[in-house]
Amino acid sequence: MPKVRAVINHPKDRSMPFTKHLAGLVAAIAALAFSASPAWAQANPKTEKILVVVSSLDKKAPNLVGGFWFPELTHPVEVFDKAGLDYDVASPNGGLAPFDGFDLKDEATLDFWTSPRHRSKLANSIKLSNVDPSKYAAILLVGGHGPMWDFVNNPDLIGIVRKMYESNGIVSAVCHGPAGLIHVTLSNGENLIKGRRLTGFTAEEEVARQYDKMVPFELESALKKAGALFEEAPIFENKVIVDGRLITGQNPASAKALGEAVVKALQAKTL
Repeated sequence: MPKVRAVINHPKDRSMPFTKHLAGLVAAIAALAFSASPAWAQANPKTEKILVVVSSLDKKAPNLVGGFWFPELTHPVEVFDKAGLDYDVASPNGGLAPFDGFDLKDEATLDFWTSPRHRSKLANSIKLSNVDPSKYAAILLVGGHGPMWDFVNNPDLIGIVRKMYESNGIVSAVCHGPAGLIHVTLSNGENLIKGRRLTGFTAEEEVARQYDKMVPFELESALKKAGALFEEAPIFENKVIVDGRLITGQNPASAKALGEAVVKALQAKTL
């Protein structure tokens, strides 16, 4: 496999600028990707497939990449792989989605990056408007700051989440991913998250990373305003909340545990 020169970001550092090196890294994914579909992934797509949604936002500031936070994709995918569960990647615009937090010192990221099948899924993400929700048993909304712009009030995403939840599917989100749940209303007119226990990237965590003045709104306050019963751990510590078929994780440190909770919920449905 050709060697790739990469800009390495620490998973907790959200301040890396959007440089031409990162742009080259992004382009390299598309160049390396090719299609692959193992036989086990074809066995039962309704019960075994997960829809992983990432942001398409290029930049959150003139010199800062937007998109999704890479470990919040790779850590759940690592869990899905070990459980024998297949997944697809989708995004608002489709195709290769921009990302931040790429770190080859992280084992899950390294495993993802060196898998042609995983690179292919990322390089060829499905446009949300083309997603068939009936093919999936669960959905995961990946964080990073991008969702604060292109997950919010997104009619395609709202429709997918509603249909999956009302079809007994599992809805999950991590970090800033719950931004995509704020405006999801069910067929009865009720907000999906009203009166539900959940978590997400906290106001305190946003301030600690000095992004509170940059984001278009405060996620924690918006979730509470929508009626959610927001819970949190100390900043940057793992916390996952399971409220029936709604599963949320607070921050990047929660990504693996959230993946494990999704797998456990899916396995419980098949018993």
